[in-house]
Amino acid sequence: MDTNEIAQRLQISTETVCKWKRRFINYGVELLDDAPRSGKPRSIDDEKIAEILRITLEEEPPLATQWSTSSMSKRIGVSPASISRIWRTFGLKPHVLGYFNISTDPAFTEKVRDITGIYLNPPDAALVLCIDEKTQIQALDRTQPLLPMRPFVPRAANT
Repeated sequence: MDTNEIAQRLQISTETVCKWKRRFINYGVELLDDAPRSGKPRSIDDEKIAEILRITLEEEPPLATQWSTSSMSKRIGVSPASISRIWRTFGLKPHVLGYFNISTDPAFTEKVRDITGIYLNPPDAALVLCIDEKTQIQALDRTQPLLPMRPFVPRAANT
């Protein structure tokens, strides 16, 4: 087959076909695999990467809620940049919380309805004060999912 026909049949470029032909002529079948790449060789082997992934997914760090690149780096003995690169490659984001806490308060739903009702349908001249018992926690760092909004139905005064 000519070069264009091979390229079309294998859905690759003619340059790649020419490169393979040159390698075959010069070195035979043994060197048709990719040639070694230029640059620094990998310093982290597959076993080390597997260990990083296993620890990230299955273990909790000491005195923390999730792994950071620096804490994993200290644990494994690999640079933080390498940890970051490995996590990016595998789509891991240990710093992003993937869970939420469910309130155990039996009156939780009623309280949420009352409070959200004030915001959705405030009475005239209403003043809403909010006191957060957990200081130093930003409002965007939620552990509860967003609750569905329901129409405000005030409870009777005697309940």
